[in-house]
Amino acid sequence: MNKSLLFIVSGLLLTVAGCKEQQKNTDAVVVESISKYKIPESWVQNRVDKANKRLHATEAGKVVWKSMEAHGGLYKWYSNGYLSFRFNYQPLDGSEPRDTYQTIDTWSNKARHVNVADSTAIFGWDGENAWVKAKDSTAFKYNMRFWALTPIYLAAQPLVLDGEGVNLELLPGIEYKGVPQDVVKVTFVSGTGDAPDDYYILYLDAKTHLLSALRYIVSYPGYFPNGGNNPEKFMELVSRKTINGITLPLKFNTFWSTSGGQPKGEPVTTIELSRIEFQNQLEEDFFKRPNGAKLIEGL
Repeated sequence: MNKSLLFIVSGLLLTVAGCKEQQKNTDAVVVESISKYKIPESWVQNRVDKANKRLHATEAGKVVWKSMEAHGGLYKWYSNGYLSFRFNYQPLDGSEPRDTYQTIDTWSNKARHVNVADSTAIFGWDGENAWVKAKDSTAFKYNMRFWALTPIYLAAQPLVLDGEGVNLELLPGIEYKGVPQDVVKVTFVSGTGDAPDDYYILYLDAKTHLLSALRYIVSYPGYFPNGGNNPEKFMELVSRKTINGITLPLKFNTFWSTSGGQPKGEPVTTIELSRIEFQNQLEEDFFKRPNGAKLIEGL
């Protein structure tokens, strides 16, 4: 999915247009060699408390907080450890598929992808730069900077909306497939990351508070160097599963969106997640750019 995304955590701003610019958290505990051990409980609690206070300051934020709780809660999310999964993105219009095993550091927003078809082909985001190591350019025929953290943003809604730099607006409720939905629009502070003009509109089941669908646009300058964005798309969550207390999607269908905010026609993309697991430890340099890997310059 060619999507410009914002991954925001408490005190950290990271726009995910592939993998976005990251700003360091000035009031969080700095944890060195995080791969060696679990994040301190006090750090997690501090982060959750700040998000709780910030989100409860607005009606839209309260709705998002309820949804976070319904999906397992921020405390569980950040206590579980590294998240790994296969993200199989299959366009139905003949464009390039994207299928990788990936591991994400949800605390400091780092990622490492492995090509499902060739385990020697890898790319990632080390917290500051995107990198790739592959035999040739055919392993990843898409923008890896853009894609490095995009899947986690899709897979972890609304848990990724816990920090500063995000604006939440409560829109009038609607019905989707006969089920009442709370509707929250997500926009971003001007100058935040690579694509602050993006927006996302979440459909949250008014009874269960679980994500039903989302609408979004892409304004990533790597795709739109002269400004503008793609037409709005509509992502419908088809199925989900709870792993280690966190409810995550197993399948999405993506459509073009109607002017009334409904899916139009047949799906243009299917996305399936599998092999989802959390783990407490990785090799110390797991997310660092390996020897022989090339930096990915620009957007």
